[in-house]
Amino acid sequence: RMNCCGLLTPEKEPVPLKSIEVELEVRDHVATVVSTLLYENKEDKPIEAVFVLPLPGDAAVCHFSAVIGQTQIVAEVKDKQQAREEYDDALSSGQQAFLLEESDQSPDIFSLSVGSLPPGESASIRLEYVTELAVQADDGLRFCLPAVLNPRPSVQVTSVPASLVPYSLSFSARVSSPHPISKVESSSSLDPLQYLNAEKTQATVRLAAGHKFDRDVELLIYYTDAHQPTAVVEAGQASAKPGTVMGDLMMMLSLYPEFPQSVMSSVASCGEFVFLMDRSGSMRCPTSSSKREETRISSARDTLLLLLKSLPMGCYFNIYSFGSSYEHMFPKSVEYSEKTMEEALKKVEEMTANLGETEILKPLEHIYSQPCIPNQPRQLFVFTDGEVGNTKEVINLVKKNSGSHRCFSFGIGEGASTALINDLAKEGGGHAQFISGGDRMQPKVMQSLRFALQPAVQDVSVTWDLPKGVSATVLSPPITALFQGQRSLVYAQVSGQVGTAPSTYTVCTHHSNYYKPATVDRSYHHQDKIDALLQLVSLQKASGCWLLDAALAAALGKTSEEVEKPKPASQVWATILALIWLHGFKTDAKEEWELLAMKAVSWIHAQNAPCVTECVEAGNEVLGCSVEKDSLGL
Repeated sequence: RMNCCGLLTPEKEPVPLKSIEVELEVRDHVATVVSTLLYENKEDKPIEAVFVLPLPGDAAVCHFSAVIGQTQIVAEVKDKQQAREEYDDALSSGQQAFLLEESDQSPDIFSLSVGSLPPGESASIRLEYVTELAVQADDGLRFCLPAVLNPRPSVQVTSVPASLVPYSLSFSARVSSPHPISKVESSSSLDPLQYLNAEKTQATVRLAAGHKFDRDVELLIYYTDAHQPTAVVEAGQASAKPGTVMGDLMMMLSLYPEFPQSVMSSVASCGEFVFLMDRSGSMRCPTSSSKREETRISSARDTLLLLLKSLPMGCYFNIYSFGSSYEHMFPKSVEYSEKTMEEALKKVEEMTANLGETEILKPLEHIYSQPCIPNQPRQLFVFTDGEVGNTKEVINLVKKNSGSHRCFSFGIGEGASTALINDLAKEGGGHAQFISGGDRMQPKVMQSLRFALQPAVQDVSVTWDLPKGVSATVLSPPITALFQGQRSLVYAQVSGQVGTAPSTYTVCTHHSNYYKPATVDRSYHHQDKIDALLQLVSLQKASGCWLLDAALAAALGKTSEEVEKPKPASQVWATILALIWLHGFKTDAKEEWELLAMKAVSWIHAQNAPCVTECVEAGNEVLGCSVEKDSLGL
């Protein structure tokens, strides 16, 4: 299936595009996007054209206009059936007409029938929409501008060669926030960030000159003090009636909490972790052009190894995989133990990208049909590199079950549907992560597992402290819980004699304990090709310890004789050696092994071993390190 975008003929052939101009305005966590696209009919006959554009799933289109020749048409919002009838009537009487509709199946595709475009004439299309920006696990806000003419295939993903793109893109962004803007990054070349004030709360940035729109443009925006609550106020329109949404002052409150370490470390380890892995044919593609030998499915297998090693003892888990059909490792989620972990890792090792197309609805239905386990909150991790034809149905299913679980989603490569990935996480109360270019999957996934294992603030209430005679009506659904690293936006309509914008607000939160996670394991057959970190991780037991054997010595780069020190508890000694090696040689990958190391430390504490200090000193000597006992958490 191929979804082409842009201005198309009834045969899905693209009408030539001359230029694209995009202006982005970001206010705190919300973006307004204004796109102007210019097309030209180079045929010698009129074209009955359709405009197709991908949009974020939660985008609200607030303006649409088109100019064909000397005629300008501005869109009005009408009942769907009435709009279709008026469009048909206009066309049959020879008039110019436009019909903009959201796709019934995929909320990120808007299609517009623009009627007849005469030969030699140009069509200028202006579209304006508003969307909330997704928060990444590293606190960045992500905006993605899809390459409008790129094919959006479900199997083979390629970007258009820059030399073949006959048009250029003008893209500029203006960012403002109550917080200072620390940086703006992109996968494309940017001109330097220009601050507009001394406080650095307003800035502009542009794509570097000569950019060919040959791939999606991704912008990542970072604020300082990102976890402090903020309020942004927008005045009503003077021409609109007071008491209406357009006439009254509107306020947006951003809540993006970070909990104190004392709270984070006190949480019980529990949860049901369900991993849903895409095994469609496109997962055989390389993870990036620079690492052609590493495929998406091999990276996914490594990721599952880290996930399984990092789960807590006492939790439950299951692994589903899907393509045209789906499979599950266990008939229902099983308790995490050495036995179940080893069984899962053997099956993970055998995973290949051999299940055909991308069909995600059926496995989700099966997961939700399983009864939840008491006191084990369900956490769903979804990995996919494609898009589906029934995005709306999938999102509605997640939304319907949002009260019983959290959903973390991972878009792998440039072919992954932004709407599917963002909306899975949004409706499931989790995080969306995008893994593209040279990104490694493992750090991003482990970031999300860390969030899944952390507690929530429950019984949340928001109180507005406003001047006398002024009231606030909250327009958003009520917030029932706040998770570490989860952003919540509250919109309110402020009525009455406001005078100046309200400047104070109180956020009252009550914390109650929730849940926290742990680690996983895997058996490797090709030790010579295995990354040293993953080789060591694969040897860790579900409880968190390592065994003192030849395999551990090899993973540490030592002989058996070198590590065979006469210590009273060989497993404690082996586990301390592994921890020293991680801290001494793999600090750059700490995000990947931090959780399983915490599990190892907990295991050592539980042994009440008498000689930990001596073991750390001896371990440093054996491995040639100088890692402090305190930095190991011992």
